[in-house]
Amino acid sequence: MERNMKHQVTHWMGIFILLMMGNIMSLQANTTFTNPVLSDGADPWVVHHSDGYYYYTQTTASNITLWRTTDLSDLENAEQKVVWMPKPNSVNSEHVWAPELHYLDGRWYIYFAASAGDMTRQRMYVLQSENSDPFSHYDYPTATQSGKIADTSDKWAIDGTIFEFEGKRYFIWSGWEGDTNEQQRLYIARMATPWQLTGERVEISRPEFAWEQIGTPQVNEAPQVLFNPKGQAFIVYSASGSWTDDYCLGLLLFNGGDPMVAANWRKHPTPVFSKNEAADVYGPGHNGFFTDNHGQAWLIYHTAKFKGAGWAREIHMQPFGWQVNGLPAFGRAIGSQVQQARPN
Repeated sequence: MERNMKHQVTHWMGIFILLMMGNIMSLQANTTFTNPVLSDGADPWVVHHSDGYYYYTQTTASNITLWRTTDLSDLENAEQKVVWMPKPNSVNSEHVWAPELHYLDGRWYIYFAASAGDMTRQRMYVLQSENSDPFSHYDYPTATQSGKIADTSDKWAIDGTIFEFEGKRYFIWSGWEGDTNEQQRLYIARMATPWQLTGERVEISRPEFAWEQIGTPQVNEAPQVLFNPKGQAFIVYSASGSWTDDYCLGLLLFNGGDPMVAANWRKHPTPVFSKNEAADVYGPGHNGFFTDNHGQAWLIYHTAKFKGAGWAREIHMQPFGWQVNGLPAFGRAIGSQVQQARPN
């Protein structure tokens, strides 16, 4: 009988341990995630809105789609809505790239690059929401021609974003100096309204270091504005060819003064985020930033699906912090093997 009792105790202890292990694994599954958060995608952009939702968008090439979720680590199952579809054969009906969603002056605006089919004629365009709901209908601002937003040079332009400083608003994008694809550079111009630039553009960055010059043509693109906790401004941008394993993130430091003065922007001499071969992460770039409910800053970006994958890409994200000198500390790119705590 004693032997039977010991057997029963051992049996029930085994069941108890298995149940506890199952609960622990279930709890871990509910609080952690692994990259990628989307198995297919490029040019991610996130807004954490006051309504409690994260609004996500990326390049679809044919329309503007928004994702809405309270859990960015579950983007695969997020609600989706096509908020804008171009008219066939219009000036911006093809190659719809890198949309960004911004809340300006009581409306939502989506900035994106597109053309009528000739990629050498890409230009920036803007859409305006009909109300303060990010999931509402979007159309061209009435004062524009098909939503086009351009400086006086009206050259090739992609990846436009917004920089606000001391009560003034600026537009920063990637473009060509002339009419041929020799090199992509970063430009800035003043904004008169969310749909209109004023004055001439100013170049603030071009590929100059070896790590920016991998692939032809040489590339600086996808500028993203970032402020540290002390209010210092940076532009994090993507460098080298997006089709290469060496696509990476560079950094411009704003030294204060007039943003339209190129000398007030200083380039960090080394990339701040790059491939991690040990984690099988290649070509990390074209990033966005967001902050979760606990104030933790996050980096979201695309990577190549595998070494040499070119433009076959997926979406990753990871938290980041700050160095003592105020620079962002992105760390190494995190692959699919690492469990990370979900953004709150």
